[in-house]
Amino acid sequence: MSIQEKIAAQIHALPEGELLLPSDFSDLGSSEAVRLALFRLEKAGIIVRVAQGIYVRPKISKWIGPISPSAEEVAEAIAKRDRIRTVPTGGYALNAVGLSTQVPMNIVLLTDGSPREIKVGKRTIKFKRTTPKNLLAKGKISRLVIQALKEIGNGNVTEDEGKKIFELLKKEDEKDLKHDIALAPVWIQKMIKKGLTCSQI
Repeated sequence: MSIQEKIAAQIHALPEGELLLPSDFSDLGSSEAVRLALFRLEKAGIIVRVAQGIYVRPKISKWIGPISPSAEEVAEAIAKRDRIRTVPTGGYALNAVGLSTQVPMNIVLLTDGSPREIKVGKRTIKFKRTTPKNLLAKGKISRLVIQALKEIGNGNVTEDEGKKIFELLKKEDEKDLKHDIALAPVWIQKMIKKGLTCSQI
C-alpha cells in the first residue's frame, strides 16, 4: 500500500468529525510525503482542511449537510500540534464557566507559543503571547475562573456570579485550587478565600 492508501485506511477507521493532524501519521512516512498524501485526500473529498495543518473527516447530517468542527476544537488541536500551553481568557473564559451565554466570535487564548490569528469559518482564534506566570495554573476549573474574574473586574462581580463561581470551585482538586489561588491577583485571592470554607482551600 502507498502512504496515501495507508493514511486513507486509518482515516476511514476514525469517527466522522475527527480532527486530523499530519503528526498523527508520522509513522507512515516523511513529513513531506504525509503532507502530500493529505493534500491529495483533501482534493478527493475524503478529508476537509479546516485550518493550516488541520483536517477533519467530514461529518454529514442528513438535515443540515456537512458539520464543521467548532473553533474551540480547532484551538485544542492547534495547541496539541504545536505543543503549546494555552489558557482561555476574556469572553471565552466567561462562556466556558457559564457566566455568559453568549458564544464569543473571537476566541482569545493566552499562550507561550507564537502570537497569531486563525480564521475558522466566521470565527477567529487569537493566540496572545503572555508571561509564564499566567500559564502556571493547574486546575481545569480554577484557571478558567481566574481568567473569567479578571474579565469581569474587581468590584464588578455580582452575587449570582459569585455563587456560580464558588459552586464550580468546590469541584476543583484541592491541591490544584490552593496552587492556583496563590497565582491570582490579590483581590481574586481574597474573594475566593472569603467565599469558600477553610477546608475547601
